[in-house]
Amino acid sequence: MALGEAGLDYHYDNSPRDAQAQGFRTHIAAARATQLPLVIHTREADEDCARILEDEMGKGAFPAVLHCYTGGADLARRAVALGCYIGFTGIMTFKNSAALRAIAAELPADRFLVETDAPYLAPLPYRGKRNEPSYVVEVAKVLAEVRGVSFEEISRQTTENFFKLFGKVPRAAAAAA
Repeated sequence: MALGEAGLDYHYDNSPRDAQAQGFRTHIAAARATQLPLVIHTREADEDCARILEDEMGKGAFPAVLHCYTGGADLARRAVALGCYIGFTGIMTFKNSAALRAIAAELPADRFLVETDAPYLAPLPYRGKRNEPSYVVEVAKVLAEVRGVSFEEISRQTTENFFKLFGKVPRAAAAAA
């Protein structure tokens, strides 16, 4: 179980930024109260997202992942310093995502996840098709390559990271699925 997707999206500016910030803070308060992970969406709002996370973590810790990460290195560093996780999707496999791969290469091993964002953002070689969970293996392969470790190590590490973040998911139930 988790809360969200919540956060800041300045790409289209479809809603006032102050309303987005208030909604984000409300979701953070719920994550803090329940200790359920907050799935954070942030797009073209790195500085404001980092500032809000830093302010809110100062009021008490809460688990969180910056989902479908496309932000910059500074936001990633600041979020990880606060204990957040960074989630990578098929975007990491795209040819024009060298900056994202560089961020992934530098993150602490205990702070990243792989995710699908299905039905969107299918990784290479499936780009342009409907994304599905089985394609996450392609993201893991690229993550292993940029980090200079084996696919098996990335699989082990991302699984461990998942269970740390989503601590209410029993390992036995996940193994049976």
